[in-house]
Amino acid sequence: MKEKRRVDGACTLADYPAQHFRWQVEGRVATLTLNRPERKNPLTFESYAELRDLFRALSYAEDVRAVVLSGAGGNFCSGGDVHEIIGPLTRMDTPSLLAFTRMTGDLVRAMRACPQPIISAVDGVCAGAGAILAMASDIRFGTAQSKTLFLFSRVGLAGADMGACAMLPRIIGQGRAAELLYTGRAMSGEEGLAWGFFNRLCAPEQLLEEAQQFALELAKGPTFAHAMTKKMLHQEWSMGLDEAIEAEAQAQALCMTTQDFHRAYQAFVAKETPVFEGD
Repeated sequence: MKEKRRVDGACTLADYPAQHFRWQVEGRVATLTLNRPERKNPLTFESYAELRDLFRALSYAEDVRAVVLSGAGGNFCSGGDVHEIIGPLTRMDTPSLLAFTRMTGDLVRAMRACPQPIISAVDGVCAGAGAILAMASDIRFGTAQSKTLFLFSRVGLAGADMGACAMLPRIIGQGRAAELLYTGRAMSGEEGLAWGFFNRLCAPEQLLEEAQQFALELAKGPTFAHAMTKKMLHQEWSMGLDEAIEAEAQAQALCMTTQDFHRAYQAFVAKETPVFEGD
């Protein structure tokens, strides 16, 4: 077993034995670091699969309330490894190719389905599947040196990869997304901030610390309510306004049954700061 799991499905992931990236849990904040700096942290078949499985397991984790996703060595992620992924893909038949693209899409599904907010700390190169990992996160911190490239068209592929045509226009707008997906050009850190891709730009030496501090503040918040916010942000994409209002009414009513809601009220009455415990 890669995690300690109870019969009700709950588990702890602090001791998760990651093989294809670094994994650390401190203060209920997990930091996941892609760690092949000599190649700008590319992904392999194995790392894709391990990332997918870990984000699925996070749905049951009791000891993780927020996740920071980063890259080692001044770069975020250069995408699929040219030699370990791209080369082998050119020799696969269609069913095998479809199995691969479905697997990579499942990683995005797992990121969106896990209840914890995901904060990406993006410095340097953030390309291809790396750009998708940042896109699929809830919050993105960048630097002035960030270069985000949805470069699929530059290798003869469609920009329609791992949900990019659905998600990127919702983040930066249809026209801007179309430009990046058609051309594969780099979006600078300043552009990313102005366009709403990045929530803030940080100094490179402070990027990870600021992302972790932000994650820690979220981890101190009402866990169930944060998970509900993430779920509704995702599910309401496909709803009309009437359906969304009703879905939010049901979601908020559930949040009102939590102990954290009652703690917040009691703290307000006592003129104290609420201490949320996640139940």
